[in-house]
Amino acid sequence: MQIIQNRRTFMAGAAAAGTAGFIGATTEAWAEAPPETTTVRLPRWIDGAYCWAGMYLAGELLKAEGFTDVRYVQGDEKVDQAVWIARGDTDFSMNYAPVHVASIDAGVPIRVLGGLHSGCLELIANDSIRSIPDLKGKRVGMHDIDAPSRVLVALMAAYIGLDPVNDIEWVQESKPVEAFADEKFDAYLFTPPETQQLRTKKIGHTILNTTLDRPWSQYFCCMTSAAADYVNRYPVATKRVLRAIVKGADLCISDPAWSAAQMVDRGFVPSYEIALQTLSDTRYDVWRDYDAEASMRFYALRMQETGMIKSSPQQIIADGTDWRFIEELKRELKT
Repeated sequence: MQIIQNRRTFMAGAAAAGTAGFIGATTEAWAEAPPETTTVRLPRWIDGAYCWAGMYLAGELLKAEGFTDVRYVQGDEKVDQAVWIARGDTDFSMNYAPVHVASIDAGVPIRVLGGLHSGCLELIANDSIRSIPDLKGKRVGMHDIDAPSRVLVALMAAYIGLDPVNDIEWVQESKPVEAFADEKFDAYLFTPPETQQLRTKKIGHTILNTTLDRPWSQYFCCMTSAAADYVNRYPVATKRVLRAIVKGADLCISDPAWSAAQMVDRGFVPSYEIALQTLSDTRYDVWRDYDAEASMRFYALRMQETGMIKSSPQQIIADGTDWRFIEELKRELKT
């Protein structure tokens, strides 16, 4: 699916938001060679993935970067977007750091390019649980065994000494909000829009917020990756795509209200209120400051310790990351 938006409307809105400097081609972009390809395929998630705002806002910015064919591809919603990039449906992916680590460990030819934001995840529980240690002996929901809803909670539990295999009863559910409300499990790691839906209904309470609680708040949760073949064949295009994505993150900070409206107007998400709340709750201001390699190493080490992966953190970083582009952009796009 390709999302088409009126360029004049986008540019006028950007100017009104005081973001003309983000939209126009930078001096660095003018000095660079043109992209080796003018086509790029980015992912979109049906009626969700509110925290992907930086990637969603990148679409029009990519026109200023020289791209004439920007496609937002709707993959199979029954599987994680990690599968989309693995089978060649998209050129870029946005996913949780542990999912990228697992993909690299499995031999998927991707390159993690940098982090986009921290936060966006909340572990919400019923009244029988007040903190992570209380998960022992309780039912924790998951989408499936490889999903972030299980992997991240397992890492959080192991971090404080619980055995995620024997100390937790895992309950698989495809509709977690309804299942939690029906008391089918005691806790679940929710993402927008689920967190806002539960908060509105006053169901459950947050026992861990990755925007606020250490060590999770100190690392990227969602990171950008690209197919290794795309990076190798089109390095200039890769940098330009990544620049548009991080500029999209900057737009989330400079004017979250306008950015939320753009996400809804362009058909990426249905709710303006949830989009605005997500942009307000999520740390889009850290892509310059946080160390992307440190985030990958942190999660890879935790996953190796719990037996989720076989590769060492050093091997994961060597095989599946490329920090050249993000380091150049940090220098170019100084605030």
